Amino acid sequence: MTAIVIPLDPAERAAQSVAPVLIEGRGVRKTYRTRDGDVETLKPLDFQIRAGEFVSVIGPSGCGKSTLMKMVAGLLPISGGELKLSGKVVNGPQTDIGIVFQSALLLPWRTVIDNILLQAEIRGLPKVAARERADQLMAMAGLQGFENKYPWQLSGGMQQRVAILRALLHDPPVLLMDEPFGALDAMTREKMNVELQRIWMAAGKTVLLITHSIPEAIFLSDRVFVMSERPGRFAAVYDIDLPRPRGLDVMGSAKFAGYAKTLRAHFFAQGNLDAH
Repeated sequence: MTAIVIPLDPAERAAQSVAPVLIEGRGVRKTYRTRDGDVETLKPLDFQIRAGEFVSVIGPSGCGKSTLMKMVAGLLPISGGELKLSGKVVNGPQTDIGIVFQSALLLPWRTVIDNILLQAEIRGLPKVAARERADQLMAMAGLQGFENKYPWQLSGGMQQRVAILRALLHDPPVLLMDEPFGALDAMTREKMNVELQRIWMAAGKTVLLITHSIPEAIFLSDRVFVMSERPGRFAAVYDIDLPRPRGLDVMGSAKFAGYAKTLRAHFFAQGNLDAH
């Protein structure tokens, strides 16, 4: 399929073009070695993500989306090519990133504030400064008054907000998110999309989001990378030209529907529509 790239407004494109490249891959590939032989998971990928961008990756299950994220984080080694984060070659676990997974992974015996401050304890950050930072983040995310609640006292959406704040505590330039709202019901997921957009705009981070949800990718992103079936490759990259901040009503617009139709066409063409 020939990629149809819809350009951003010239002013937005110019602003993005001057931002430094934070994540860059050149010929990045991944092959797993098994008893039955090598299994190619990712074909060579070339990509750049600039500072402040919100980029989503969508594709069928098993195409290598999460593998790509783990390689950016340095949790999995690449099999070839070159991968850089903040201008430095990724050759091991990275310390200047935040990661949010599908499960909030909160410790049930720790309160909200103590779960957030776990990041500071692990990294050996100054306690007073970390607490001040945590208080600021909780105010930004609307969690004031819940500092001493336990995870079981929170809704699924609130638990994920705590997980996001924990990932942001050390002020990383990059936030990696692997299906963070996949376990939530549809209405809560939409609310969390709005909340994540607000947090992202306030914090000014670079976000790489892995998702199966086409509407979620369109709503949140500056660009959407579409991956093919395994072995994964980038079939297309789409600029999302919708004004920010975006309200949920944008999902009813003709432009939003056009993006959704174009993205879904990739998966119908593959005979696999693994998206909500």
